[in-house]
Amino acid sequence: MLQTEFGVHGTLTPLVSERDQNFRVETADGRVFVCKIANASEPQQASEFQLAALLHIEQQDCPVATPRVQRNIVGGTVASLAADAAICRCRVVSYVPGNLLSSVTLDNDLAAQLGTSAAHLDLALQGFAHAGQPQELPWDPRRAGALRDILQYTSDVRLRDAVRACIDDFETRVQPALAGLRHQVIHADLNPDNVVIEASGKLAGVIDFGDMLHAPLVFEVAIAASYLRPGPGRDVLEWIEPFVAAYQSVLPLQDGELALLFDLLRTRLAATISILNWRAAVRGAGDAYSRQNLLGESDAPGFLEGLDALGRDKFFDRIRKFIKNN
Repeated sequence: MLQTEFGVHGTLTPLVSERDQNFRVETADGRVFVCKIANASEPQQASEFQLAALLHIEQQDCPVATPRVQRNIVGGTVASLAADAAICRCRVVSYVPGNLLSSVTLDNDLAAQLGTSAAHLDLALQGFAHAGQPQELPWDPRRAGALRDILQYTSDVRLRDAVRACIDDFETRVQPALAGLRHQVIHADLNPDNVVIEASGKLAGVIDFGDMLHAPLVFEVAIAASYLRPGPGRDVLEWIEPFVAAYQSVLPLQDGELALLFDLLRTRLAATISILNWRAAVRGAGDAYSRQNLLGESDAPGFLEGLDALGRDKFFDRIRKFIKNN
């Protein structure tokens, strides 16, 4: 398919993916691509939404590198591949070189770079709209209530109660305010496996636009911040403060958005804990995605505990003070 549809021939290496089947493709002349084969149940508009967003970003003056869409031999962006009785949609994008943020030691400078890059990416996506943007994804914070249906897969009773409290707080404190927030298309998954770092330590780019949402802008900040976890015995806001301040310097959040950040951050952690435990139970021990992510997210419960210990008021006061002083 790659050769006949895209004129690309090379060595294929499987990549771990949540819903799709992806391959790293390296050609004999040194070019590198990613071939993304969408699962057969994905709506056509969802694939087109992702491609259209990448093409839109290409037209903006965005300093953040993103995958470039590769045209097929007839000038299109998608090819079809038969898989048993189903037809899967395939696309090819350029490979963003570098190391994943998850493979390096995070520090204040990298956290600030992430904040700046996230803001520039959101600026580039402002004004973009597409028919495929109303995606229904379990990771969408607005669907936090649905997490109650899978809480039983989190076996630790104390952790399960903490996750339930996050859902309760979202429904009482955040949900009523959502309609009044600024909305736009956002990446919605700036986790360390979707951020690429150069050998010099500079943030190189952002990948994997499969979880994009048209949602409140502040969701972008909360989702990314939920992965900035310093670890036991350290200040829970050590990397969140420079991240938010850097984002704020490029694309300022409003006070009402900042006031919801604590509960939105906890909502994302609640989703991370409950969805990964559920998927691990359903897919079994042999699933590569579940194994990789349960290991990578092992610090999520401790981070949630640290945030709960800090509390909403202290979180908000410290973030506002850090922004003011920086």
